[in-house]
Amino acid sequence: MRKYHLAQLNIAKLMAPIDSPQLSDFVANHDRINALAEDSPGFVWRLQTEDGDATSIDYFGSDQIVNLSLWDSVEALHYFVYRSAHVDIMRRKKEWFHKMGEAHMVLWWVPAGHILSVEEAAHKLNILREQGPTKAAFTFKKAFPSPNDFASVPTDTSGGEFPAT
Repeated sequence: MRKYHLAQLNIAKLMAPIDSPQLSDFVANHDRINALAEDSPGFVWRLQTEDGDATSIDYFGSDQIVNLSLWDSVEALHYFVYRSAHVDIMRRKKEWFHKMGEAHMVLWWVPAGHILSVEEAAHKLNILREQGPTKAAFTFKKAFPSPNDFASVPTDTSGGEFPAT
């Protein structure tokens, strides 16, 4: 059993209301992609309301949606994001979301069993925005090993980076 899980926050600014015709394909695929994530190797947990969704959580503003999840490893999340059917939806993000002018995705390690909050995730995103990638808040491009790996793995492993394909 892992001592740490990888936390992931991703926010997106909607081009139109979530129930608009412009976002209908995004909404139509949302449950399928969530199910794909949940069935993916390494998936641990995702933020959701009682309806099984997180699009109604407006912590970052009513025009932004949030995705918050836990994974066993950077590699597991990276595979889901860039090598599964999720990538087909990502290719269409310009149809649904505004380009963000600052960091909108952050990764960080949490002890297994830790309950994530949107407030904690927002704090990690702010750390990344203010300091750039550090072991406290990082990205796929500049990833850091879990805390229990720091003693045995140099921070320069594979350049400390994962390709942002």
